[in-house]
Formats: sequence, C-alpha cells, structure tokens
Amino acid sequence: MARYSESGLPLEPVYGPEALAGWDPAQQLGQPGQYPYTRGVYPSMYTGRAWTMRQYAGFGTARESNARYRQLIEHGTTGLSVAFDLPTQMGHDSDTPIAAGEVGKVGVAIDSVEDMDVLFGGIPLGSVSTSMTINAPAALLLLLYQLVGEQQGVAGEQLNGTVQNDVLKEYIARGTYIFPPQPSLRLTADIFRYCRAEIPRWNTISISGYHMAEAGASPVQEIAFTLANGIAYVRTAIAAGMDVDDFAPRLSFFFVARTTFLEEIAKFRAARRIWARVMREEFGARNPKSQMLRFHTQTAGVQLTAQQPEVNLARVTVQGLAAVLGGTQSLHTNAFDEAIALPTDKAARLALRTQQVLAYETDVTTTVDPFAGSYAVEAMTDEVEAAAVELMGRVADMGGAVAAIERGFQKDEIERNAYRIAQETDAGERVVVGVNRFRTEEEEPYEPLRVDPSIEARQAERLTALRARRNGSAVTAALGALRKAAEGTDNVLYPMREALRAEATVGEVCDALRGVWGTYVPTDAF
Repeated sequence: MARYSESGLPLEPVYGPEALAGWDPAQQLGQPGQYPYTRGVYPSMYTGRAWTMRQYAGFGTARESNARYRQLIEHGTTGLSVAFDLPTQMGHDSDTPIAAGEVGKVGVAIDSVEDMDVLFGGIPLGSVSTSMTINAPAALLLLLYQLVGEQQGVAGEQLNGTVQNDVLKEYIARGTYIFPPQPSLRLTADIFRYCRAEIPRWNTISISGYHMAEAGASPVQEIAFTLANGIAYVRTAIAAGMDVDDFAPRLSFFFVARTTFLEEIAKFRAARRIWARVMREEFGARNPKSQMLRFHTQTAGVQLTAQQPEVNLARVTVQGLAAVLGGTQSLHTNAFDEAIALPTDKAARLALRTQQVLAYETDVTTTVDPFAGSYAVEAMTDEVEAAAVELMGRVADMGGAVAAIERGFQKDEIERNAYRIAQETDAGERVVVGVNRFRTEEEEPYEPLRVDPSIEARQAERLTALRARRNGSAVTAALGALRKAAEGTDNVLYPMREALRAEATVGEVCDALRGVWGTYVPTDAF
C-alpha cells in the first residue's frame, strides 16, 4: 500500500542512491553557515551554543504573567515569549464592550505603559531576549517595551527580541487583523525603518507559518505561503525606499514542528534553501545575513490531545527533536495540558525540561546537520522544495501574496488540506493515539489552570484610574499628531511613541489609526 507524507508526497519504503541521481552535494548542500544554508545558517550550529529555549507564556494580569516569567527564568529559560489576550491583539482596551469575557483569557492583558512596566518588573531588559506574539498592534507593544526599557535605563541599542508583526498570515489563517492590507504593510515598513534607527538589534518581523499549520496547512503549504508573504514584505520595504541589505538581516521566521519527523526536518532544510535563492537572485541581497532564513519553532499545538494528555509529552519530545535536527534558532515546547487549558506551572516546567534533556542529555549538539547525505531526507528535501516552489509560483501568478489573499486563495487551499486530514483521521487511516486507536475507557482526573474572572473588572478599574490621573490634553494632542502622520507619509511610530509615553491606551491609539485607515472586512471572492 502506497504511503504519503503530510504534504501528499509519495514516501518510499527504502531510499537508496537512485533517489539522489544527479544530486550535487556542493550545490544542494554547501557547508554549514554558507549559501544555500541547507545545512544551517551558522557554521558551528549547536556545537558552540544550544538553541534559545523560549517558553510562551502570558495570562490574566501583567502581575500574574510577571510571576510566571520569573519562574521560567529561574528554571533555565533563556528567552521569554509573550502571549497577549484577544482584546490586546485586536487593539481594544479591556473595558470596551467588545472585550467582555476575553480579558486575560488566552494571554496577558496590556492596556498601557503602566501594564507593560508591571509585566517586566524586575526583569532586566538589557540582558533578556523577548519575543512578542503580536501582529496588527505590533508597533504599539514594541514601543511600550522600549519605553519600559528607558525606565530601566536600558537604551534602544541594547534591546534584543522579536515582534511577530506578520499581519498577512492573519488574513489567511488567524483573523486578528485590524486595518486593510495596504496600510498594514505601510505600518510594517515604518517598523523596519524605526528599528534600524532606534532599536537596531531587534528582529522586526517573524514571518509565520505556524498559525497556517495550526489551521490545517501541510508542510509544503506552510513554507510556500510563508515565504510568499516574506517576499511581499521585502517588496514593500524596497518600495518604501529601503535597501534590501538594510533590513533583511533582521527578518526572521516562525514555523511549526509536527510529529512527522522526517518530513519536518526536510521542510526546514528546503525553506532555508528557497529563501537564500530568492534573496540572492530575485532581490540581489549581498549581505550573507540577508540570505539566511533564521527561524523560531513551536511544537504543534494542533496535534495535542485532551484524551490521555500525558501522551503529549512524547509527542512534544519528537516534535522538538525534529525542530532541533532541522536547525531551528529557538524553540518553544508546548506543555502537555495545553489541549485542555492554559498550562499549569508543573506542565510548563516539564515542557522546558524536555528541551534541556534534548540539549544536555543527548548527542544532537555534538555535530552539525547529522542528516546531511541521508538518501531519504535529501530526497524528501528536494521534493518538498519543488512542491513549495510550484505553489509559490501560483501565488506569484495571481499578483503576489496580497492579491492572492484578497481572492481567498491561501485560505481555501489550507481548508481543503484540513478537510483531507480530518477525513483521514475519522476513517482511521491517520492514527491519533488515544483518539481513534489505543483508547482507554476512563480518563484520569485533571485539574486545569483557571483564569480569575475578576481580572476584567480589575483591568477596568486600572484604566479608570489611569485616565483620571494622566494629562488629558497631552494625550489628545499626541493622538492628533498620530492621526496627522497616518494621513501623510511620515513614520507613524514616532508620534505613536509619544502618545504611549503620555499614557494613551492601546485602544485609543488603535482607534486613532482606525479613524484614518479604516478596518478590514474580508470577502469570499475566490
């Protein structure tokens, strides 16, 4: 019986030399840290230093999340990754009617610089690397972080981290967009320019395939649509007058790691090779750092099960190992209980310990790219690359990522694949341990972490107090300056920073931009 990969590519029971007929290792592989970066973006990879171990956390109030961050740092986390609640992601204050019932639920509620100061209280921003999963309001959260750094005496030049800032994938797979695509891209270009001048070590965007994968994208679709979005961002920046080598070294990517171990390793290697070629040949990037696809990986939340949740520990271990052998620069391992609720302290600690076991108890850090030359992995890398390039070509033929988004192409393709996976699972062709095979009659009791429902009222009280004590006329003037910049061509981050410094709220700043740019209403045109 024929076997196929997650992307629908044929899998052979045995791979031999014939699978690599005409294959040239000098051209397809190169050396680690050299073009086309198939073997990794750095010469020594983990033999010199392990990947950055990030743990994605954030819930309830800024004070509660701060306590979790301190625990993670004490347990050995080397990078923080911040989750924001839905109102923050959508640019709404916690006391607005639309935020009701969602404050602090899937991440931390941040309404102002005061909240951001509490979130990072006692955490030295000059020595920690922070990734923030925020998209449409990415500029605001980045500026709030910078303002807190200033309060700690940390200059912008010392700050190190990443904002996701990938709004195109929001239109495709996730839905936390605010503005239409064109002003969103303008805001992205403004962030690129601002960070080059003010926060030069900051990674200005994390172009994300993870959320597309969680929505049902195959590995081929994940990298094809992600790299197509990356091309759109590069073109936007160049059209805004920037040289590719001025901003491309700070681009980064964000992918998923599934349990389909071999194809995931091949996927990461193929993505590096495609991006290096696009940047050098299409955009003429001369700086090697502009050609490097640096990426963060998160294990696959969509593959976690609420049934027999402890089995997720095994899944996450396999997924994390695939990311490491695929050459990730940083990694977040999901907690085993995340299919049920926000992770408990114990579950979050076990997720981090999983990475530490991989880094310090196995031998995967002793050699660079151990799968190089594998008949199976090299053949799969070539096949994934060819399929992804073909799909990227279809996006390009439609006029690029934005035009394809407006036609609903990527969303439709992902939904087709998700339906295929669901059908295979329902039919038992795709085994999910504990769900459609190896089930148990009774599940052990489990007590999930619960978010305090009074958080919403407390955040509203904080906002009332903030608005009462701040200088209202200064806020009004600052928001007026922001609207004026948005109407013209000036970089909006400078007046935005001053509005936030004057204690304007996240919702007030986003509303000022909504008044100029409008909001995006999707159409099912494809």
